[in-house]
Amino acid sequence: MRRYLPALYLSLLLPCAGALADEVKVAVAANFTAPMQEIAKAFEQDTDHQLTASFGSTGQLYAQIRHGAPFDVFLAADDSTPAKLESENAVLAGSRFTYATGALALWSAQADMVDAEGAVLRSDSFKHLAIANPKTAPYGLAASQVMQAVGVLEQLSPRLVEGQSIGQTYQFVASGNAELGFVALSQVYRDGQLSEGSAWLVPAELHDPIRQDVVILNKAADNPAAQALVDYLRGERAAGIIRSFGYQL
Repeated sequence: MRRYLPALYLSLLLPCAGALADEVKVAVAANFTAPMQEIAKAFEQDTDHQLTASFGSTGQLYAQIRHGAPFDVFLAADDSTPAKLESENAVLAGSRFTYATGALALWSAQADMVDAEGAVLRSDSFKHLAIANPKTAPYGLAASQVMQAVGVLEQLSPRLVEGQSIGQTYQFVASGNAELGFVALSQVYRDGQLSEGSAWLVPAELHDPIRQDVVILNKAADNPAAQALVDYLRGERAAGIIRSFGYQL
């Protein structure tokens, strides 16, 4: 009988090990959808925790959080919204940091639509230009700043089509409902290459830095999976994924 005890002990311990895994519910800015999907898979593989992500504009996600949405961690597309939550005592002290710095692209699904300098903005070759809502989406605000900086905002205003998030904005362009639009570089770029179409990689000096901060919300104070995710975002595996989509760290 004694020789079976190790196997018996093992069978008793295995369910306990599984019980140690926790779930983290994450609110994620739409521009970070593709990287987060890859990070989630790697995080679950490496930690055994479970991750459930919801995607939307930073402004929309902030409103949901303030109305009691059951999120544990918030990955915003800016640094001001997490700072606001911090000032409202809605996040764990010391949890906020910049997990990525985003880049903007003027993109078209058509291979010959957008030139490498963005001169197409001064042409009459398109009827619709998609941007995210500047009031709720940081990438939309950056797009407005770019058009202002190059002196075309006023003349292009009648042709603007607004998406409620950068995800919807991308869909406007990908579907052809808008010939071109300002999107997050991460939506059309991977491992140093444009996925399809044509694009102008907007110089960073034409808009305010898109520093994207993460915070742990107060409700997750006793959730080890929330802290594990934030720690994971600082690690090398997550950093490699983030860089592969064109973000800076």
